[in-house]
Amino acid sequence: MSNGPHPHFRDAWVLFFALGVIMINFPFIHIFNKDILLFGIPLLVLYFLVGWPLSILVIYIFARMLDKTEKNR
Repeated sequence: MSNGPHPHFRDAWVLFFALGVIMINFPFIHIFNKDILLFGIPLLVLYFLVGWPLSILVIYIFARMLDKTEKNR
Protein backbone atom coordinates (compact mmCIF):
# COMPACT_ATOMS: atom_id res chain seq x y z
CA MET A 1 0.00 0.00 0.00
CA SER A 2 1.15 3.53 -0.68
CA ASN A 3 1.65 6.10 2.04
CA GLY A 4 0.04 8.99 0.13
CA PRO A 5 -3.56 9.65 -0.76
CA HIS A 6 -5.30 7.63 -3.43
CA PRO A 7 -4.28 8.81 -6.93
CA HIS A 8 -7.89 9.70 -7.77
CA PHE A 9 -7.88 12.27 -4.95
CA ARG A 10 -4.88 14.00 -6.51
CA ASP A 11 -6.75 14.12 -9.83
CA ALA A 12 -9.77 15.60 -8.08
CA TRP A 13 -7.65 18.40 -6.53
CA VAL A 14 -6.39 19.32 -10.00
CA LEU A 15 -9.97 19.31 -11.27
CA PHE A 16 -11.15 21.57 -8.41
CA PHE A 17 -8.31 23.99 -9.11
CA ALA A 18 -9.09 24.07 -12.84
CA LEU A 19 -12.80 24.63 -12.20
CA GLY A 20 -11.98 27.47 -9.79
CA VAL A 21 -9.75 29.16 -12.35
CA ILE A 22 -12.37 28.76 -15.07
CA MET A 23 -15.05 30.11 -12.76
CA ILE A 24 -13.29 33.45 -12.31
CA ASN A 25 -12.15 33.97 -15.91
CA PHE A 26 -13.56 35.54 -19.05
CA PRO A 27 -16.26 33.16 -20.28
CA PHE A 28 -18.15 32.99 -16.99
CA ILE A 29 -17.53 36.60 -16.01
CA HIS A 30 -18.89 37.67 -19.40
CA ILE A 31 -21.96 35.45 -19.03
CA PHE A 32 -22.86 36.89 -15.63
CA ASN A 33 -21.91 40.51 -16.37
CA LYS A 34 -25.43 41.62 -17.34
CA ASP A 35 -27.61 44.54 -16.28
CA ILE A 36 -29.89 42.20 -14.34
CA LEU A 37 -30.76 42.53 -10.66
CA LEU A 38 -31.81 39.55 -8.55
CA PHE A 39 -33.04 40.49 -5.09
CA GLY A 40 -31.62 43.95 -5.75
CA ILE A 41 -28.09 42.57 -6.28
CA PRO A 42 -26.32 42.73 -9.67
CA LEU A 43 -26.04 39.31 -11.29
CA LEU A 44 -22.23 39.33 -11.35
CA VAL A 45 -21.99 40.20 -7.66
CA LEU A 46 -24.52 37.48 -6.83
CA TYR A 47 -22.49 35.02 -8.90
CA PHE A 48 -19.43 35.72 -6.76
CA LEU A 49 -21.40 35.84 -3.49
CA VAL A 50 -22.82 32.38 -4.17
CA GLY A 51 -20.07 30.79 -6.29
CA TRP A 52 -17.11 31.54 -4.06
CA PRO A 53 -18.58 30.11 -0.81
CA LEU A 54 -19.98 27.17 -2.77
CA SER A 55 -16.53 26.34 -4.14
CA ILE A 56 -15.07 26.61 -0.64
CA LEU A 57 -17.79 24.25 0.64
CA VAL A 58 -17.02 21.67 -2.06
CA ILE A 59 -13.32 21.76 -1.21
CA TYR A 60 -14.11 21.51 2.52
CA ILE A 61 -16.30 18.44 1.94
CA PHE A 62 -13.62 16.89 -0.23
CA ALA A 63 -10.93 17.55 2.39
CA ARG A 64 -13.10 15.95 5.08
CA MET A 65 -13.63 12.91 2.86
CA LEU A 66 -9.88 12.70 2.24
CA ASP A 67 -9.21 12.91 5.98
CA LYS A 68 -11.63 10.06 6.69
CA THR A 69 -10.04 7.97 3.97
CA GLU A 70 -6.57 8.53 5.46
CA LYS A 71 -7.79 7.57 8.96
CA ASN A 72 -9.26 4.30 7.65
CA ARG A 73 -5.88 3.16 6.29
